[in-house]
Amino acid sequence: MAVEPEDVIQHSSSEFARFLKNVRGHALEMGGLAEQHVESAIQAFLEGDQKLAKKISRADFKVNALEVKIDEECSEFLALQHPVAMDLRTVIAVIKATTDLERVGDEAEKIARLTANLDYQAVRKRHLRAVKHIGRHVLAMLHKALDAFARLDTDLALEVLKEDLEVDEEYEAGMRQMITFMMEDPHTIRLVLEVLWCAKALERIGDHAANICEHVLYQVIGKDLRHVSIEQVERELADAQI
Repeated sequence: MAVEPEDVIQHSSSEFARFLKNVRGHALEMGGLAEQHVESAIQAFLEGDQKLAKKISRADFKVNALEVKIDEECSEFLALQHPVAMDLRTVIAVIKATTDLERVGDEAEKIARLTANLDYQAVRKRHLRAVKHIGRHVLAMLHKALDAFARLDTDLALEVLKEDLEVDEEYEAGMRQMITFMMEDPHTIRLVLEVLWCAKALERIGDHAANICEHVLYQVIGKDLRHVSIEQVERELADAQI
């Protein structure tokens, strides 16, 4: 269920209202950039687009700069305004979410660098199949996570947490398949490892999308639901009547 930010956040002052609008706007801008970089990195890797890969690597500083800007804004607000408990929770959630977004950007940049190393003369479609499938799934997860963050949508956040388990299973299945490829033809070990590292980067992006959703739940219901089962998350949401 989506809730209005104003229904969750106690605006203790007009300063906080202005700060929140500004910093959430920057966080969503950062999220949009990170999402774009992931989509482009997947495309570059699958198509062997070196030009696009280099463009992503050069643009990673934009995501990093926004994280620094948001951290500075949050630090200044905390130092000057001394927010009450619920407002403080909101600030903490934003800081943690932007940290995950910065790491999403790092993983996208890593995929772009892997593109430069992959031998596209030797790679086969079957080697890239797992990357294509996981990439599509992870990109959808990230989009949903950003939507959940923007709208404080606990139902959507829960959906992303469930999908993260599916991505983990897809990665493990892909890894077993790639090990089989290497056993069948040892000459492809280096090439297949490059593909496997790309799949691992995508799996980590899925983890960061799930983390963002955990920050959403923390902001809405005030409980840290990291490292707990999906069933426990569902019980906490039911108890909170969200």
